[in-house]
Amino acid sequence: MPITLKTALGNRIYNLEPHFRAMKYKHLFGPVVSRRLGVSLGVDLVPYKYCPLNCVYCEVQNTTHLQTRREAFFPVNEILTELDHFMLDRPHLDYITFSGAGEPTLNSSISEIILYIKSHYPEYKLALLTNGVLLDSDEVLQEILPCDVILPSLDAASQELYEKVNRPQSGLLVSDQIAGLIKLRERYAGQIWLEVFIVPEITDVPAELKLLRAAIGQISPDLVQLNSLDRPGAEDWVKAASTQRLKEIKNYLAEELAMPIEIIAKIVTPPEAKAPDEEIVHLIRGSLSRRESTAEDLAFMLDIHINEISAILRELNAEGKLQTDRRARGVCYSWK
Repeated sequence: MPITLKTALGNRIYNLEPHFRAMKYKHLFGPVVSRRLGVSLGVDLVPYKYCPLNCVYCEVQNTTHLQTRREAFFPVNEILTELDHFMLDRPHLDYITFSGAGEPTLNSSISEIILYIKSHYPEYKLALLTNGVLLDSDEVLQEILPCDVILPSLDAASQELYEKVNRPQSGLLVSDQIAGLIKLRERYAGQIWLEVFIVPEITDVPAELKLLRAAIGQISPDLVQLNSLDRPGAEDWVKAASTQRLKEIKNYLAEELAMPIEIIAKIVTPPEAKAPDEEIVHLIRGSLSRRESTAEDLAFMLDIHINEISAILRELNAEGKLQTDRRARGVCYSWK
């Protein structure tokens, strides 16, 4: 059943009938609908939880492989074979997006994959979600230039709070990350949408907001998107910023910044519309009604990509349908 959603791309009508999936995908997930990118097919280029950062708010919990070393990780043909299969019927997509439960730019083959998509599927826009840590590398910058939109993040501008919130691999400096983002703006002609994650009473204190505003002014993104917690993060002390506080921060940034600033809102699906992942929601409900499970447990049991599970858990949690408890093995979910 077609539904109309408000997105960053404007009001769009989507037919969210499940895509044909005779082939089980290891590197693709979705398509998912988001306010930022509309209907997006996710391409996961790195193994689970490989990242230079171990952010306290990360919804996939603590990073297990903290690294900045780039690797191929998977045979390129394995990823491209899945992509070719999915694209056989040229489905409607607003974006093909490099994202996942790790940092996409760690994959040293990303350039080859980007160029393949651009040459074989030129009608599709290409997006990259990145924490921006590797953007101080000229090699990485050159590789990602063909993307249509790059969505990096910057959560703190002081080294002290960078280490407290993002918990980077030893030796990483937030000044280098900011320099990389400035260099990206200088060399990149596409859209840059900068995400700033607000951790209340940590990154929203006046001194830090002043530093962030100055850094954002230097970076000069096309859009700033303020975000905050909407399901349990890696640390239980991380809380969601209130809507009022996010509005105050937006107004403060806007005093000196010329680019648009928005608060990332949750998608509200019309009650009369058929949920796009109704079958998966049914499976999750059945499983969580019997016993509590982590997102990883559900992904393994249901044989569904962790990113799809995470997206649905985020929505269900926002709707108040889940109970969460933090155990030694991670955040566990049960159905209320």
